Amino acid sequence: MKKAELVYRDILYRVIENKEFRFTQLELGKRLNISLSIVNSAIKRLEGLGAIRILRRSFSIIDLKKILYYWASVRNLRKDIVFKERVEMPVRDIERNMPSGIVCTAYSAYKFRFRDVPADYSEIYVYADEGELELMKKRFNLVDEHKRKLVSSRPNLFLLKKDSLMNSYSSIPLAQVFVDLWNLPEWYAKEFVQALEKRIFEEAS
Repeated sequence: MKKAELVYRDILYRVIENKEFRFTQLELGKRLNISLSIVNSAIKRLEGLGAIRILRRSFSIIDLKKILYYWASVRNLRKDIVFKERVEMPVRDIERNMPSGIVCTAYSAYKFRFRDVPADYSEIYVYADEGELELMKKRFNLVDEHKRKLVSSRPNLFLLKKDSLMNSYSSIPLAQVFVDLWNLPEWYAKEFVQALEKRIFEEAS
């Protein structure tokens, strides 16, 4: 993800999960270890959308939905996919055998968070670093594409590059799950997006 997206994620996490609505750019920069120029540029985009109000020494959130959908529109999930493969196991068994440290997103994250799903799904999306990727390959007997003799036409396990700040959250932020779902091609992703949007605004109210 781009550094500006880390800013949007942190703001949304703190609004939705922590009920915080006022921030300073300096605080965000220090918290995320991102330069003030990047933070300022990200904030300016939100101001231009009418999603925040700039105050003398801080800024406040005035339209959570605009921020959420703006991030969803600029998110490029496909670019973050570092590995994909088909695992001939039921979805629940793949999820059950995930190594510790792996962060589930999209359909699996929704299921684990709310113990329910708005629709059945066949794909699993997870965030992993390089070490976790190698562990996944061993656990599920996965091979690199250039070593594979027959390329699977329908992968069902997608590994996304984990950023350095993701583990700083106690669980994957709901906003991250939302924007990831928004960017998925499966028809049932829409069902999850609609259900999660409702839950997000219930959480934030």
